[in-house]
Amino acid sequence: MHHIILDSETDFDGWRKSARALALNDVQPADVTWRVADDAPELFEPTYQPLEPPQATFNVPARFVELAEIAILHRNPERFALLYRLLWRLRQRHDLLEIATDPDVAEIVAMAKAVRRDEHKMHAFVRFREVGREQTSHFVAWFEPEHHIVELAAPFFARRFADMPWSILTPDICAHWDGHAVSFTPGVVRSEAPTADRLEETWRSYYASIFNPARLKVQAMQKEMPRKYWRNLPEASLIKPLIKSAERTANAMIAKAASEPHKPQKRLEPPEANDMPRKHADDLETLREEAADCRACHLYKNATQTVFGEGRQTARIMLVGEQPGDKEDLAGKPFVGPAGQMLDRALEEAGIDRRMVYVTNAVKHFKFVPRGKIRLHQKPNTPEIKACRQWYERELAAIKPDLVVAMGATAAQSVFGKITPINKNRGRAIDFDDGTRALVTVHPSYLLRLPDADAKAREYRRFVLDLKIAADVLRKSAHAA
Repeated sequence: MHHIILDSETDFDGWRKSARALALNDVQPADVTWRVADDAPELFEPTYQPLEPPQATFNVPARFVELAEIAILHRNPERFALLYRLLWRLRQRHDLLEIATDPDVAEIVAMAKAVRRDEHKMHAFVRFREVGREQTSHFVAWFEPEHHIVELAAPFFARRFADMPWSILTPDICAHWDGHAVSFTPGVVRSEAPTADRLEETWRSYYASIFNPARLKVQAMQKEMPRKYWRNLPEASLIKPLIKSAERTANAMIAKAASEPHKPQKRLEPPEANDMPRKHADDLETLREEAADCRACHLYKNATQTVFGEGRQTARIMLVGEQPGDKEDLAGKPFVGPAGQMLDRALEEAGIDRRMVYVTNAVKHFKFVPRGKIRLHQKPNTPEIKACRQWYERELAAIKPDLVVAMGATAAQSVFGKITPINKNRGRAIDFDDGTRALVTVHPSYLLRLPDADAKAREYRRFVLDLKIAADVLRKSAHAA
């Protein structure tokens, strides 16, 4: 029996070196036990002869190394043995990782997915509190990860908050950034973390301002933001009151609107029978959960979270934007910032009820360049658009809309699968072979960037006219049905 003691819970290099030596010495997985140095007993530890230095070598798929580097961060105490068992089996069967039903493969993939999900939660739910003032201020956060992810997640915060010194305290290990490098120290108890600072009231005011009661889905919210994270969030004190008052607030918002909707809105309103879920290739909630862990391109590394589409699965119009902006990246919802407000106003003037459409983006992560504390929007490139197109295609298959409205050049490229000029193609519905129709127009943010007031008013009217074409196409489709 061989007893391997690793230096730490995340000692991948030590595991890799030991696993290679064991495999080359033909040591069966059942003849190996794995422990971490801190957990190894000091008394009665069995002794054994050291392994012979390996003289040969062997190769395994690169995907296994990638999976192992992430899965080893899981808290499952059997992960080291599981990884070695997979390594042993891969020597005889190189395509083993392609067999999704294999118990070992399924377990290691699930462990890696859980680690990535925990990393995503850390990115989304860490809240810094200011300690000190002005030149001596330091920002400190408390977080309790499910797995050993602090070293994995820390570089994101170094990039995201590069201009401020910070510390993230956890029970396992603490991460620190001094403006130049990330360092780590042993974990601490929760009582060592600060409890409040002067900025929290500002943050709570911002959270309350972006909370939209008309679009509240409590179960979906709790799924994305589980209750166990609430105690570390400054906005947690607002969540229950906002949920409780959501219906009343939404009714008040509706009461302020006209008593009778525009006729196109009436015609777009589907009968209750059509509001029943259709049978689709994918359920939107399933897609949303899968997209939260998307690593198809590098944009996830700097973004706060995946910003997936939102709306009814029975929607007959699908609005496709370009990418989430700063406010969308923080809120996790599409079109909640200034461009979203512009879109809401234009949809209302065009006679389209936003509640009856599905809104998404061609690219699901915010691409930006930091400028101090400001994040400046950057246009996605073709590889990034292609990497994210799978989500648009699956959303399209799930919803099966009558009309897709591509807003902006990035959206048009995603919808048509190639670079598509806007001015040359706007103003008319374009038919696809599968029966879906598409309409090309500008993105609302384009209108916000126009410096000239006359030009802004003129282009806004054109944008509303494009949306009226969408309403008219939909109305004709409804009559034909």
